[in-house]
Amino acid sequence: MSFFLEFVRDPLTVGAVAPSSPALARVATAAVPGTGSPVVVELGPGTGSFTEAIQRRLAGRGRHIAVELNPRFAQQLAALYPAVDVVRADATDLVTELAQRGLHQADVVVSGLPWAAFTEDHQRDVLSAVVESLSPHGAFTTFAYVHARWAPPARRLLRSMQSRFEEVVISRTVWANLPPALVYYCRRPLREAGDRG
Repeated sequence: MSFFLEFVRDPLTVGAVAPSSPALARVATAAVPGTGSPVVVELGPGTGSFTEAIQRRLAGRGRHIAVELNPRFAQQLAALYPAVDVVRADATDLVTELAQRGLHQADVVVSGLPWAAFTEDHQRDVLSAVVESLSPHGAFTTFAYVHARWAPPARRLLRSMQSRFEEVVISRTVWANLPPALVYYCRRPLREAGDRG
């Protein structure tokens, strides 16, 4: 209910009427390593669907930084997940937020951001921050709703990811989500690349 109320208050930053399902969370967080001490950044965690899955995969290892713009979601997340470093900031500030924590790069960035609600400039700026923040062998995951996959913002996002990563793989449809969704796995950022359309 709180998620729906936040959507009503600000649909352009919340972007969905319901949280992501556990099934989508499992697929979206599959890039989080099961070993070592990775630095994992979560963008737009909302009420914590992906946060919980990331915490389960990390099992007390590494660092988990969640960047959330919505003040109510950020406060709720900090209370629910004390092991997570919840940062109230815009995703475009990711490089600065990592630097303030003495971190130069992230191993994985998991995004729950509402890309379709972003302007072209904002999409570009967020992706630039992600690419700049990732290690050379890092991974970025995000998702899209199947019904909107061919809409101009979603197509623009895919083109932009393909121009910024060596590899972009699309998951099978996650039907156990409302609405059904798919996940993009982007690996090995191309630092010098820009958008090609």
